[in-house]
Amino acid sequence: MRKECHPLLGGASRGSAGEDGRSYKHGLSSAEMESLASVCEALFPPLPLADPSFEGKKEELSRNKAVQSFYQASGAQTGIPDEVAELLVKRAFMEAVVLVRVVLWILSSRLGTLLLCGSLCLGDTWPFVHKFSCLPLEKRERVLQRWFRHRFLTPIRLAFLYIKILCLLIFFTRVDENAENPAWEAIGYQVEPAENPKRVPEERPLHKGIIETMYQTDTSLLDSLADKGLKVTDDSKNNLYKIKCDVVIVGSGCGGGVAAAVLASSGQKVIVLEKGNYFTASDYSSLEGPSQDQLYESGGILATVDGKVMIQAGSTVGGGSAVNWSACIRTPDSLLQEWAKDEKIAFFGGSEYVSAMDAVCERIGVTESCVEEGFQNQVLRKGCENLGLAVHFAPRNSSEKHYCGSCGYGCKKGEKKGTDSTWLVDAVDHGAVILSGCKAERFVLEKSYRSGSMRKKKCLGVVVKSLSNNITKRLQIEAKVTISACGALLTPPLMISSGLKNRHIGRNLHLHPVLMAWGYFPDSINSEFKGKSYEGGIITSVHEVVSADSRPIAIIETPALGPGTFAALCPWESGLDIKKRMLRFSRTAHVIVIIRDKGSGVVRTEGRASFELDASDKENMKAGLRQALRILVAAGAVEVGTHRSDGLRLKCEGTNKKEIEEFLDKVSADEGPQSLVEKWTTYSSAHQMGSCRMGINEKEGAVDQNGESWEAEGLFVCDGSVLPSAVGVNPMITIESTAYFLSKRIAESLRNNSFPVLVDSFC
Repeated sequence: MRKECHPLLGGASRGSAGEDGRSYKHGLSSAEMESLASVCEALFPPLPLADPSFEGKKEELSRNKAVQSFYQASGAQTGIPDEVAELLVKRAFMEAVVLVRVVLWILSSRLGTLLLCGSLCLGDTWPFVHKFSCLPLEKRERVLQRWFRHRFLTPIRLAFLYIKILCLLIFFTRVDENAENPAWEAIGYQVEPAENPKRVPEERPLHKGIIETMYQTDTSLLDSLADKGLKVTDDSKNNLYKIKCDVVIVGSGCGGGVAAAVLASSGQKVIVLEKGNYFTASDYSSLEGPSQDQLYESGGILATVDGKVMIQAGSTVGGGSAVNWSACIRTPDSLLQEWAKDEKIAFFGGSEYVSAMDAVCERIGVTESCVEEGFQNQVLRKGCENLGLAVHFAPRNSSEKHYCGSCGYGCKKGEKKGTDSTWLVDAVDHGAVILSGCKAERFVLEKSYRSGSMRKKKCLGVVVKSLSNNITKRLQIEAKVTISACGALLTPPLMISSGLKNRHIGRNLHLHPVLMAWGYFPDSINSEFKGKSYEGGIITSVHEVVSADSRPIAIIETPALGPGTFAALCPWESGLDIKKRMLRFSRTAHVIVIIRDKGSGVVRTEGRASFELDASDKENMKAGLRQALRILVAAGAVEVGTHRSDGLRLKCEGTNKKEIEEFLDKVSADEGPQSLVEKWTTYSSAHQMGSCRMGINEKEGAVDQNGESWEAEGLFVCDGSVLPSAVGVNPMITIESTAYFLSKRIAESLRNNSFPVLVDSFC
């Protein structure tokens, strides 16, 4: 039955299973679509029960209609290729769209197919050379296998990888009018049932302070702003609404939410801008596809420009704190000393920062234990214990009894304490106004004439565009203080597009790159581990990997993987293999290896980030992956493996220690899909930081120790981008504590009238 939820989270955004007659706008030609459908079918082919590779399980499969239907399902069934094309055009880089379309166009002709497929497209009868869509299914599969292993012309490999990711993601996330997917029963997946309505708060905690522009028109917006006590001027000449306040904050996540609370509580009139929409516990659906589409940057489909790292970042009221996995690890003491001594950012080494962490942990209700762990965390804990390795409970911003595996799609229980239910509530209680569905376009900068100021410019506010088509004018927020808190991926492009030139803006991007290891634990009466991979608290256990000299080199935790993400990240070896993997979905435990990256990346344009690991990063990742696999083996997995493109795996039954070590010697932290190697991998990232780093002078950073831009007076940054380097642990507490400390300083400066008063000539 359909779950009650917000309409945007109910499944309409990516289409419905079995839809006919839907209008598509992707613009691909019929020839390109014919090629695309044939690729999708080869990636996820219909497999009849008569296939000999089913190894004598025909009777078992026949009894299970869901599994039988799953084997016969195809990636080319109604609507899927068109949805792949839609998502490609909507979310991929322009050059990726061009690349995929060129490959599809080449495959639509016999000559082009001969060029890309070689002898596999040759037949014994006229016309002797066949285009890709006319090849038998097994030959199309062999073509894809060849290209996924090809060491040269890797852009073509990347084109097929794009299609593979989108095809499998759509197949496993599309839902019908009842919010169901026919494949879910076969793979043992079900969406977490709705919480008892009596236990989920019905009120919208931010209702008295939020203006949701998606529901507004020009007229109603002016009325809503006036109702919130804001002075608005209609500048018809420039097609603007000008709004005055004391502080404007761009972003509502871990940085912006905290800054809003601190500054509003100090008596300042605060406006918070958020391009995402506002959802509460009763709105969430836990449906993977629409939740990613609405709650994540780029709909959850964002990668570095070379496809090496898949990036996830929140894009909703509450930012990452609304969709993260709840881990609340304090900034390591060794890192604080490093930042204080090596980077010379003194406050990180002082008691004030420790007090800020205490205040943050208290406000978001951090607990230190867990009453009941889910399947994946049971596996991680048991494996560590069997090896004699230390394993700790991960602190969380929820109760110790919190047992929710879908917090990555918003916490339906309403128990996770993100900024949307804590700091932003404090802010609106003190008169702050939140504008959702509003995207900042540029900061308003002008030359500074203030005597004694080393900054050549001053910031007077920000120009904003509502994402609602019913609001025709832009907003110009005039403020004494402007704070960028839109995260390490978006703060640098916003500053650069505003005309700032500091060389550190957009550089030093750290991603906490992640690789995964998996272990399969069949469900049985005697199984030690109860539950399924998607159930229970997402991160409740954590193991720290240390070097021979006891130096931390990685941490191992567990991820939340819906079936779409699971399938998209799995290595593709064949159509049969991916279906077998998916049938084991609910009892496949994944663990993630997170490293503190010394390598870094660049993000200067919105949506376009690059990243490179250095040699030590690869060694640390390799050591972490090997440790993760040892833990899975020790926990009793019958098979373990990694996500390397060749499907590296080991059947554990009957293996001895020597054989396990020989397998571990094959483990590697490989390059991405565009590298000139046969075996490659795709990394993931859920933590972004450092791209507007703090420094003691403009040669060392983009902002000073107060978070203020070295170039523009009155412009501050309060998000993860100010951190001097990677943190090495889940960064929520570090970001919130840094934002707390910086916003306290800003509040003090405002009380002391350290900023120039705005004048009416602002334009």
